Amino acid sequence: GNEKRIVHMDLPLGVKVTVFQWSNYMDVQIEMAKQPGQDGVCGNFNGNQGDDTTQAIMARVGARVRPSECLLSGHALVEWTPQMDRMMRAECAAATRAAGHAKCVQYLGAAGDVVNSCTFDYCFGMNVHARRRAKTYA
Repeated sequence: GNEKRIVHMDLPLGVKVTVFQWSNYMDVQIEMAKQPGQDGVCGNFNGNQGDDTTQAIMARVGARVRPSECLLSGHALVEWTPQMDRMMRAECAAATRAAGHAKCVQYLGAAGDVVNSCTFDYCFGMNVHARRRAKTYA
């Protein structure tokens, strides 16, 4: 089976973090009260879901954590496949792709697969199964 390990952390300000370590990935659950100025991938917790789209979040906090700001060791694996490219060209409007590409270049100051992957997230970020769906574009 797929064995997992669970790590529980009780942090200051009532923050509780639970890390589920599986053999091939990990999930993280964070429980906390709203903090002043809180914003990130899950939104800004202001009660307005309309400003929690991937595009709105990227506009507020950027596309990715810059390497100089990363608290973790190692480097993130950036996946960019021909299938993801085909899906993006087929299902993401050209204007949205162009806007996403421009924003990702601006935020990341990079090029290549890092920007392509970021643009994919800009197009499909609200679809949690987008990367799995891209695999059907063989």
